This record gives sequence, structure tokens and C-alpha cells, in this order.
Amino acid sequence: MDMKNIGISGLAAYIPPYRVWLKDWCQWSGNHWPKINEVVGRSFRVRGPNQSVYTMAATAVMRLINQYEIDPSRVKFLGLGTESSTDNSAGAIIVKGMVDQALIMQGKEQINRSCEVPEFKHACLGGVYGMKGALRHLALDGAGGQAIVVCADIAEYARGSSGEPTQGAGAVAMLLEENPKLVKVDLVNSGSASDYRIMDFRKPLLRLCGQQQGENRQVQDFPVFNGKYSTTCYIDETLHALNDMYEKRNLEPCEYLRSLNTVFMHRPYKRMPETGLAVSYLFALSNGSPSDREELSSYCTKAGIEPDALFAEMLTKPEITEFATPERVTYEAYPLTMAVFRIFRQSLRYRKEIVNKLALGSDNMLDLGNLYTAALPAWIAAGFEQAAKENRELTGEELLTLGYGSGDAAEVIPFIVSENWLQATSKIGFNRAMDFAVDLNEEQYVALHSGRKVTNLNYLPRNEFIIEKIGGHDKRQFQDIGIEYYKYVS
Repeated sequence: MDMKNIGISGLAAYIPPYRVWLKDWCQWSGNHWPKINEVVGRSFRVRGPNQSVYTMAATAVMRLINQYEIDPSRVKFLGLGTESSTDNSAGAIIVKGMVDQALIMQGKEQINRSCEVPEFKHACLGGVYGMKGALRHLALDGAGGQAIVVCADIAEYARGSSGEPTQGAGAVAMLLEENPKLVKVDLVNSGSASDYRIMDFRKPLLRLCGQQQGENRQVQDFPVFNGKYSTTCYIDETLHALNDMYEKRNLEPCEYLRSLNTVFMHRPYKRMPETGLAVSYLFALSNGSPSDREELSSYCTKAGIEPDALFAEMLTKPEITEFATPERVTYEAYPLTMAVFRIFRQSLRYRKEIVNKLALGSDNMLDLGNLYTAALPAWIAAGFEQAAKENRELTGEELLTLGYGSGDAAEVIPFIVSENWLQATSKIGFNRAMDFAVDLNEEQYVALHSGRKVTNLNYLPRNEFIIEKIGGHDKRQFQDIGIEYYKYVS
């Protein structure tokens, strides 16, 4: 089976309704709203008191099945990409069990008993790895069937930390099959990169030891992270993954990047993908034609940097792992490049080559926060809906996607838009998933963030999963302590 004939036929999302406006958050926290708005976005969502990563994932899968009229008996692969799982044994089988329960309630067939149920974990890249696993399944022993991959996460940060305004929660489910209706996923011409980075962004279990659970018995999954170092890791891994793709396809980097109309990248907050794509463009200029290098030299002149010094820096191969020490004064592996980047960001060329290519669906993303594994598929879903609304012609167009996971790894994968993309897009319902929102005041936000019960939320679940109860038996003959029991509210 040619991998290029397999891809994505549908997308569906679940976004929790509980919303925090970042302008309000700035007033509560004493942060500067214009800067937060420019760098991060407008608002973010948080999980509710009876929600977990599994309730969101299962709800997104149910929406996918219903919106695309999927025959569950054809689904032979159900993958879960997440870094927020709260069970160190079971994974996607939890989601399958929940979905089967709801399907029975609706009088429908259950997901096939012979379905594979893997969970994929690598920070924010888990969903992309899940998608690649599903595509390989469909190309081999799962040929002729269908696969579902759901990306679901809860991004929580300690109050007062630099990561707090980038929080988010949600899930996006993908339908994958042969002769896809939305996009063909070109794994053959994709690029990969990985390198161990020690302390970029981690979740060691030791940090949870002795943690006291709140009234809702929710574990607070705050990461250990280093923001400036993480930016360097993101940029470096992006460069390496792109180079891998360039070499596979024998591409001229500058010519290729300019040929693209749309790029989707992992998006922890607004500024990060812009920075990653812009630095990639500057590196491409250094390897381009004389006129390309002349363009790069013009930015150097304005930055007060010798072009030859910049070219020399771009040829270095810094060991990013060596930056992982508390004694470092700066975490920038390419300081001259970043200085030139700040000049480039002020140019008209920056809007044409960077901002415009990242524009499709980007406005919706300002109101989501970081969804970790779900951030990239959410942006893609929003982008397709905007393209349909604006009557854009995408058929046959190559879209470049970049998934990234801290720790670190990156995947650059071309998508080729299918002929029937408009019909597939009409069933996504991403904007509909974001329509209803419950705006939180400071007291409600603090309570939800702390795992305490919240009053006056004014939200009744409908057509979604909730946690009905949490087990507490810890006896020799029966144990279910900490196990969540779920209910589908129709």
C-alpha cells in the first residue's frame, strides 16, 4: 500500500466550556495585558470539576463517530496521544470502554473487539506519533479498515509561574483511512529529529509524591519547565527536522518555504510558531541564492552584525544539552541569529513569509491556550473551517505541518489536500465546539485550579462524558482506589 494514499478523513473536537479571559487574568495577577495579548493570546480553557483527559478524549471520539457516521465495527485501531494520562497501566482502552458504553446507549455497534488500543507519549508530539502509528497500521495489517487517533491533554501550570497564561484543555479526534476525504498524509517525504534535552520540560513522578489531592481528588500535574531553554530546544529541533525533509526530497529550502501558502506548527502560545518558522526562514536564506544571502545580509546590517559572523554561527552544531545547567547566563544557542530575527520581525517580508503562512485558523487559537498534543490538530481543524468559510481553493495544495514534543523531538509532515475536503470540513464542527463558554471570575478560576468545588458555574453537561465517582476500596479482596468511573450524559 502506498502511504501517500492514506490520510485523514475527519476531525472532531471537545473543548471544555470553562474560560478565563487573559485580560481579566492580567488584572488578577498584575501582568501586562498588551504583552500577554501579543505573545500568548486572548483566553484559555480549563477542565471542569468532573472532567479528566479521558472524559474529553472519549467525548471527542463520540463526536467524530456521530458527525462522520462511522461504522464502529470497522475501527481496528484506537490510539490515544496524551501527556496527561493519570493511569500508569491502562491507556486508550479506557477511552474505548467509555465509547462502547455510549454507543450501546445509542443503539449502535461497539468498536470492533479486535481493535488495537495503544497510548502514545512524548510530550506534545504524542498525537503525531499516534497518527503515524495509525497510518502504518492501515498500510499493513489493518489495510481496508479505519483508525481513530484522539489527542487530549490538560495543560496546567502553577499559579504565578510564567507558564500560567499558556494553560489550556481539550481533545481532538482524527479519522484515518485509505483514500482520505480531507488530506493525504505524506509520510514518505516527512522529516524527523530527536535529541535528549534533560530538563527542557519534564513531569517526573517524584514531584507528585506527597501531593495532597483537592476536594475533586484531581492530581495537579504541574510540569518542571524552563521557558527560555525550551524556546531554544523548539527552534533547534525544528531546524533539524526540516533539514531531514529537505535532504529526503532534495529541496532548496528557501524556494520550498516560499512556495507554501499555509503552515501549521505545534503552538504552545502565539509567538512560538512564528519564531520557529522565522528562524527556519533565516537559515534557509543562508543556504540560498546570492539574492537570498543579500536579503539576510540586509537584516544583519540593521542589527549591527557582520554577515560572515552570522553565516559562521549558522554552520555550527551546538550541543543544546550542554545548556541544561542553572549556571547558564543565556540559553540561546544562536544569539546572532536571534538578534537578526528581531530585526526581521519588523519587516514587511516577515508578514509575507511568516505571519501570512500561519494565518489560517490562527485567530481561533488565540482563545484555546496550549492543548499540548491536541494543539496541532486543533489548529488544522480551525484552519480548514476558515478556508471553507472564505471559499478558498485548497484541492491539491501541499500544507506543511510540524509537530513538536519537549524532551525533544519533532516531525515535519506534508499534507496534500484531498478533492473532497470541503465535504469533510463541513462535518468538523470545531467552531461549534468552542461556541458555548462559561466565563470564570477570579474566585472560580482559583477554586478550579486548586481542585476545590466551585459554586455558580451554571453548566449542565450534555452529550459528553463526566466522572461519576472515584473508587475508594482498598481491601484485600477488592481494590478500586483512585479508579474513575464514567458516565455518558445524553
